Amino acid sequence: MSKIAIITDSNSGITQKQGKELGIFVVPMPFMINDEDYFEDINLTQQEFYEKLAQDANVSTSQPTPDSLMTLWDNTLKEYDQIIYIPMSSGLSGACQSAFMIAREEYEGKVFVVDNQRISVTQRQSAIDAKAMADAGFSAEDIVKKLMDTKFESSIYIMLDTLYYLKKGGRITPAAAALGTLLRLKPVLQIQGEKLDAFAKARTTAQGKSVMINAIKSDIENRFGGMEAGDFWIAGAYTNNIDAANEWKKEIEAAFPGHEIYMDPLSLSVACHIGPGALAVTVTRKIHF
Repeated sequence: MSKIAIITDSNSGITQKQGKELGIFVVPMPFMINDEDYFEDINLTQQEFYEKLAQDANVSTSQPTPDSLMTLWDNTLKEYDQIIYIPMSSGLSGACQSAFMIAREEYEGKVFVVDNQRISVTQRQSAIDAKAMADAGFSAEDIVKKLMDTKFESSIYIMLDTLYYLKKGGRITPAAAALGTLLRLKPVLQIQGEKLDAFAKARTTAQGKSVMINAIKSDIENRFGGMEAGDFWIAGAYTNNIDAANEWKKEIEAAFPGHEIYMDPLSLSVACHIGPGALAVTVTRKIHF
């Protein structure tokens, strides 16, 4: 039986420490902040990131260099026969396509890159599922097929606290941002599959939360065909406000009784585009094997 390593990136929210505990390797995502290189959870903590964001630093995301990926893969293959690599969704970054090309050119049959359109807590769940399947003796090909067959069976809804960072990144026009700020709108964005899209506009935080909860219930009923209660994971996420996140967690638990809600900080690659104070909720169909 092949010994299979599971590798993801820090967009999954899995820290270096958690990765060691879970038996999952984590590629730290690179950032350029005021022309300096940083790596998530190596020389850049969540707290430091938000401090720099608050100081209006120039923050941009990057992707792991081919060299750094190949070094990790080479070192891992000394101990393992094959690797399954689960990077963030190709719809949100070019990192997945780069990894795919390197694997195809240099690591045929050794490294399998999975583009199953995940980010944050949904990407984390994919890595955990892949590890469980590897431990259960599934082949690399079977694990990849299972992850790809279920790639669209997941939704994320994110309510923003500010439009400033979408405007700064050129994702909305200054006029739209000014109007939204004037009306104190709380935009709700969605990630279903590839892209980060507008979903709804709420006038209050309470209304935004209600929009997200109802969207998850609608997805369970309509997109996923009314799954049984034990058939899906519900999780929450947030950016830089743990008190608001804990309150949000209680509200999600009340909306979905009997579910243990996992709550995690949103990955910094998403946070740099949406800013602090965001709240999110996700649903993912469980993989049965």
